[in-house]
Amino acid sequence: MNQQDLNQIKARGISEQQIEHQLEQIKNGFPFLKLEAAAAIGKGIMAPTDDEVKNYEQAWNEYKAEGHKIVKFVPASGAASRMFKNMFAFLSAPYDVPTTDFEKHFFENIKKFAFREALCDKCRENEGKGIKKLMGEGNYKAVVANLLEAKGLNYGQLPKGLLLFHEYSAEEVRTPMEEHLVEAALYASSNGEANVHFTVSHDHLELFKQKVAEKADFYAEKFGVKYNISFSEQKPSTDTIAANPDNTPFRNEDGSLLFRPGGHGALIQNLNEIDADVVFVKNIDNVVPDRLKADTVTYKQVIAGILVTLQKRAFEYLNLLDSGLYNHEKLEEIFRFVQRDLCCRRADIKELEDAELVIYLRKKLNRPMRVCGVVKNVGEPGGGPFLTYNNDGTVSLQILESSQIDTNNEEYMKMFTQGTHFNPVDLVCATKNYKGEPFNLPDYVDPTTGFISSKSKNGKDLKALELPGLWNGAMSDWNTVFVEVPLSTFNPVKTVNDLLRDQHQAVIGGVKHEGGCCCKH
Repeated sequence: MNQQDLNQIKARGISEQQIEHQLEQIKNGFPFLKLEAAAAIGKGIMAPTDDEVKNYEQAWNEYKAEGHKIVKFVPASGAASRMFKNMFAFLSAPYDVPTTDFEKHFFENIKKFAFREALCDKCRENEGKGIKKLMGEGNYKAVVANLLEAKGLNYGQLPKGLLLFHEYSAEEVRTPMEEHLVEAALYASSNGEANVHFTVSHDHLELFKQKVAEKADFYAEKFGVKYNISFSEQKPSTDTIAANPDNTPFRNEDGSLLFRPGGHGALIQNLNEIDADVVFVKNIDNVVPDRLKADTVTYKQVIAGILVTLQKRAFEYLNLLDSGLYNHEKLEEIFRFVQRDLCCRRADIKELEDAELVIYLRKKLNRPMRVCGVVKNVGEPGGGPFLTYNNDGTVSLQILESSQIDTNNEEYMKMFTQGTHFNPVDLVCATKNYKGEPFNLPDYVDPTTGFISSKSKNGKDLKALELPGLWNGAMSDWNTVFVEVPLSTFNPVKTVNDLLRDQHQAVIGGVKHEGGCCCKH
């Protein structure tokens, strides 16, 4: 490392030792996790009955009425460029008319997109013609260019959270960010206030603030709440160094070191700075229009109700352990709670003396807690719920990504591919202890659960180090509970054509537009 390197590292708020450690991790890789089984109903996953649903909703509403601070935390730094991968490919294709099934589907249904009117306006401004005329002349690429490029709507560079997703009427068209504000009012408000925190990239911060300034008052009035909306950026100190295939530091053309964002696991630092009793975590693009929100609202309240019910018992037991006023029978009751309700098992528990048992129970009870909604597996890529072995020999529930599983282990692969459930990033978290003090969340990260991915820059291959994922290794040492929630609560938008699905049409069949590509032209 030369002086320039050291200055560069220091400017990011990273130590030289951290860099050495990261290069060591890239060289050696990470161990695979040891699995016991895929979680299933009755085996780590709760499936509440209709009566239980009502009881947990009530528990949540009673908790809110006590005036606790609740925050909705939304990772929103994702750019929309991946959403438009197919349309970027069309722009650079050697043909001019829609050829692939994806392209045909896009243009045949263009009227159904919520951004259609804004796009038509841009086409008229830049091309002197609306969408319908341009398509009629075979000029499909002009339509796509006005959608993706800076001269038009610039959707290729915008964050996903600021795209027009749902059209309720010609006057009301909402972005995902707005849908999250609506959700916050419906299940995460207390004392007449709704707190929403977005993590955004530096480049998009001002755009988000601008959108909030435009829209927040409208929703505040509509739902009778006061919004407290805050933002944070991924910290430069959570970036990781990139390496060449031979594990030496990768350098840019000017000789400087290349740093890359450490993945969503970096957001544990942002979450750690949130002052709240309960935090909901949900991805920016998993939103539905109002006509389909009922299931989301119900089950968000259910998982929150389960969280505060379990937390209450954990706090009672911790206070009892503090008091010393317990007998062996009571310790067995606490141990059954940890094992059955918090799904944390230890094989040699019966061999422990009471004094050792108290230390063990206190350690397992006094840590952050999360309840995760999981949906039936429908073949979506991503993580799933598992029973895994921890470093201390206990077995507990974890959300795992495919990169954490040894693909050469047939038994593990079978568990992964045949798992009954999927994690849609639907979490509710309790991040304060029984004395009301915040946990320091980085203390509960398992640093051995990062992974190495293969990337490239300017045509050169590189190795990138991803930090333990936010809902994977970053929450490894939390109490975790899985609850089955309906598939209707999981509607991510991975490609632009996902917006054509019925789940993203704010009005059944789409808003009617007569006589042209949009209501005006």
